[in-house]
Amino acid sequence: MRGVEYRGLTRIEGPVVITRRSRNVGFNEVVAVYDREEGRRLGRVVDMSEDWTAIQIFGSNTGLSADDSRVEFLGKPMELRVGPGLLGRIFNGLGEPIDGYGDIFSSTTLDVNGLPINPYARTYPRDFIQTGISAIDGMNTLIRGQKLPIFSGNGLPHNRLAAQIVRQARIIDTGAGTSEAEPFVIVFCAMGVKYDVARFFLDDFERTGVLANVVVFLSLADAPSLERLVAPRCALTAAEYLAYEKNMHVLVVMTDMTNYCEALREVSSIRGEVPSRKGYPGYLYSDLASLYERAGKINGSGGSITQIPILTMPNDDISHPIPDLSGYITEGQIVLDRELFQRGVYPPVAGLPSLSRLMKDGIGPGMTREDHKDVSSQLFAAYSRVKQVRNLASIIGEEELSETDKQYLKFGERFEQIFLSQSEYENRDIGRTLDLGWTVLTEIPRDELLRVNKAYIDKYLIPALASREQFSAPGR
Repeated sequence: MRGVEYRGLTRIEGPVVITRRSRNVGFNEVVAVYDREEGRRLGRVVDMSEDWTAIQIFGSNTGLSADDSRVEFLGKPMELRVGPGLLGRIFNGLGEPIDGYGDIFSSTTLDVNGLPINPYARTYPRDFIQTGISAIDGMNTLIRGQKLPIFSGNGLPHNRLAAQIVRQARIIDTGAGTSEAEPFVIVFCAMGVKYDVARFFLDDFERTGVLANVVVFLSLADAPSLERLVAPRCALTAAEYLAYEKNMHVLVVMTDMTNYCEALREVSSIRGEVPSRKGYPGYLYSDLASLYERAGKINGSGGSITQIPILTMPNDDISHPIPDLSGYITEGQIVLDRELFQRGVYPPVAGLPSLSRLMKDGIGPGMTREDHKDVSSQLFAAYSRVKQVRNLASIIGEEELSETDKQYLKFGERFEQIFLSQSEYENRDIGRTLDLGWTVLTEIPRDELLRVNKAYIDKYLIPALASREQFSAPGR
């Protein structure tokens, strides 16, 4: 059914065109703009008043004429066609297939803007997700239904880490923590990334055999700004269909949220809105929340959505508005450290600023292992002491340190080289991760293990001492 059509435009300002106000026009409504040269191009309503409507075009305004253009309001929001054929497909940021296999064969379409989950209908996240990465599983545990972003910087290996999580993430059965349940279905969304980054992910998915289990949305760096704003909404709509209609466990990886926010700032500037911190719009917090809060579990549904947004902090500044506001909305963060990376540690997960706020509800007896909480707490405390001792050593020299402080320095080296460091293709189960934690804890005096239950010391520390020698070589 065709909507109401108007001839002529009042004004053209970059990708935004202004036309006279039409009746019954809705915010985010899809609009078709026709001209003599380029034909039909789509846009959406981004602002309204009593006298005019602002429409942002998905693409360039080349060839648009204020006198000869026609505007048709289609009377519906932007929608994504979904169906069983989603898996293994590649779409652009507007949800259009770009892999050469044609449209999805389905009559089901969903509004990409989504709806917030009713808090009363939410189920509290409690199920442990094993990523196979000790720095995450052992100390910053990911829980099914959680939002856990990766805070990174330019040049750091966040893409390699995200690809590794996609390959290895599993929901572990309760009990011993070693039996694997079904793997995740992956929804991957790239916003404003370069072609080589997109190619890296696609090649990795194909080489490791997970591509058939992935839905990909690509909005590359040369795509229009508005497409970057639509891409994550299309991706989350696909995730909601798979999770709540098909009862699948969905892991959504979105990179790079900084590019998304830059596009939001650009669009806001074009619309003449009053800027807030560092030029970003005042509604940046609520806009990010409209994406992040689409993760979770719902009562009565067997599926779930877990989010791992990736954002690069400008100038490695964690107080920048993008990581700052993201940290308020999400349940923790994985922070990558440039100093660790420069020392050859992979993954360079910073021990102290990283945290998972839902970790306490997904570990322990019947979920991971009884000693998980104590080992994690002791590793955090000991590594915090290492930072203090290193600062002291830089002032007075290492030879002036006490014997206990020297033991802590040794612990810090082995913690980074044994516990944190692992190959990007090494998949450690939770039992292996905790055993490595005990191994590095043997470097500090037994009377310093104040955060560990004495029964666990007798049960786990003695075997760790016996296996300690195999890690004596550097770089293990």
